[in-house]
Amino acid sequence: MEHVAALTAQLLETDRTVGARRAAPAALRAVASVASVASVDSDIAGRPHRRGTGAGRGTGAAERSALMELFQVAAWILFDAERHGTSRRLARRALALASTLPRESGSVELLVLSVLCLQEEHLGRPAESLRISSSVLAGEHPSARVAAIFHVREARARARLRQRRRALRSLAAARELLADGPSERDPSWTWWFDRSELDGHHGLALAALGDLDGAASFLYEATAARGAPAYRSLFPAELASVLARAGAWRETDTLLSSLVGSVPDIGSVRALNALARTARTIEGGPRVPRALRDASGHLGETLRKERAR
Repeated sequence: MEHVAALTAQLLETDRTVGARRAAPAALRAVASVASVASVDSDIAGRPHRRGTGAGRGTGAAERSALMELFQVAAWILFDAERHGTSRRLARRALALASTLPRESGSVELLVLSVLCLQEEHLGRPAESLRISSSVLAGEHPSARVAAIFHVREARARARLRQRRRALRSLAAARELLADGPSERDPSWTWWFDRSELDGHHGLALAALGDLDGAASFLYEATAARGAPAYRSLFPAELASVLARAGAWRETDTLLSSLVGSVPDIGSVRALNALARTARTIEGGPRVPRALRDASGHLGETLRKERAR
């Protein structure tokens, strides 16, 4: 399965450096290229299996683990590319393969679930997101960093459900766990969960709760980090949306002026959609300065050109 592992590594690097918009076609090709291998386990996707049972014996555990990781990475990329149907199907394939592996081999299953939590909230299904995150946190003692990730997912869902106190409690729990630093129990895939990631999601949770000033403060912190993976272009895009919602026109203008020129390089489709949402907010806003309306119009035109590419 060296070929599958190499495909996965290439996808991860492409997604990290240039983002899902450009990685998505490669992800689909990679999945198609392993179809003959994965088809041995094609029944897995539609049936529940007990962990470690006979499902998927057509390939060995190492092969199934490699396929699971490929499907997980492809599912993440297609989520950030806003191709949700295919993303969810691949996530289900990854989870089904995980169910055939010994638990110590299946930590990637938690990564799949963390993305599904994020996706459910993103698609306006916070109750389902909360169900998944709560089940993980109530499970078999996840490591500190994994628990922090799912507390953040829980907070995002509770914020969408207007459960302010519980959302803030979950965020505080995540921040406390992250402050403890990494542990030997943390899976290697948790590398991306750092303070900037937490600050970004803290800001998005506050935005969902209507605390736009607090949201902007955390999103400013999240955008200050250097060398971030490409998907984090979402945070400055969401900051622009928050500033526009708050009617902070001068700050919105300053931020958009720095973002418009980078639109062709933004790899996250979620980020592009957040910028489009910002443009609509400005268009319908009261007493918007002419310069900002012009900048917003230029942004909208640039986004349309990018979608046509």
